[in-house]
Amino acid sequence: MMRLILTLLILMVSVFPALAQSYLLIPMDLDQRNHLRAYGVAFHTLQAGDKVNWLLNYRGGSFLLEDNARVRMDARLLGVSYQSITEQEIQAIRRTVQQENMDEVLLEKPPRIAIYSPPNKQPWDDAVTMALTYAEVPYDVIYDEEILRGDLNDFDWLHLHHEDFTGQYGKFYANFGLEEWYLEQKHSTEEMAQALGYGTAWELKHAVAGTIAEYVGGGGFLFAMCSATDTIDIALAWMQTDIVAAPFDNTSYDPTYRGQSDFNNTLAFEDFKLVTNPMMYEFSDLDTSNYSVMRGAEADYFTLFAFAAKYDPVPAMLTQNHVNVINGFLGQTTGYLKKHLKRSVTVLAAVEGTDEVKYIHGRRGQGTWTFLGGHDPEDYQHRVGDPPTDLDLYPTSPGYRLILNNVLFPAARKKPQKT
Repeated sequence: MMRLILTLLILMVSVFPALAQSYLLIPMDLDQRNHLRAYGVAFHTLQAGDKVNWLLNYRGGSFLLEDNARVRMDARLLGVSYQSITEQEIQAIRRTVQQENMDEVLLEKPPRIAIYSPPNKQPWDDAVTMALTYAEVPYDVIYDEEILRGDLNDFDWLHLHHEDFTGQYGKFYANFGLEEWYLEQKHSTEEMAQALGYGTAWELKHAVAGTIAEYVGGGGFLFAMCSATDTIDIALAWMQTDIVAAPFDNTSYDPTYRGQSDFNNTLAFEDFKLVTNPMMYEFSDLDTSNYSVMRGAEADYFTLFAFAAKYDPVPAMLTQNHVNVINGFLGQTTGYLKKHLKRSVTVLAAVEGTDEVKYIHGRRGQGTWTFLGGHDPEDYQHRVGDPPTDLDLYPTSPGYRLILNNVLFPAARKKPQKT
């Protein structure tokens, strides 16, 4: 009997070390049945104090994690595919990563996430908020008052909800100026501006835009889509200038505004012209919405650029995907004309054969910003009042993956620049 017990103990000792050396691979290629929630598993692992290795360009940007009951249960509950692999298999993967255009990036700490979103309900949804909710990634909601009092310092990553930093309420005046939601938005914004010491909504919004730019310069990570991408730069270029027509604030815009722009202050764009007509649903001439409309949904798509993972890890992280050609989608700001980009901007995705870019990235001071044109990656022409997209129908959406790449990017350990 004692010999049997001893034999069992020896077997247990020999087996458990092998178990301790096992890992889980979360594939992010076509074998993955829920790409979006895979980001949630990676984020929850970081929250639990464990590390995640992001295998850039390996099987669509797969995740490598230590095997434990918590990760397995999390993946099962979220419907995420995973594979148990041994130490020997990991070494084989790492040899492949070393030999190919791939890299292994260590993710260490989950970013603190803030969504800049108005307190009053809007008649449209926000793709980033939906993606975070679907992936079960936690976030806080903040708005103008919190930003101006310095609350951004509590967060690593900020997303700008569908917003208009010019103070023109999304330029919805012509089509929705008498709608209850529009009037409520206008009234609440004017009240907030007065309470915070600003005479008009545009002065409030320009001040908020300036504070956000300072946040990025100090090391923050900024992500924005649709109209938030160009209107923040419009506000930064005309910080002290009234560019808002009378229907929005009962005062005429400054007719000398053309000579008062400062494109040195913007994040991404330069040398563009404003559209000041209050009846036109457009902010400036840098947007490519009309080009996409002319192509139509069946012919509208954009291509992700391929980056050298070992030498350009940041753009490589931001473009991880299981496909490189993605269906286009409209927004109030759908894309950007290349001629209006600053030279320092990195183009992450573009419409091949055209001057249109869809996805861009850059630095400001110690921080970074990333802009993605369009409103909803799985609703080509999302209209005001349309129901929100059900992501259970699109768990492998490549467009939504671009959003979630940005969520994990701040968790990466910074590597020294290669020379």
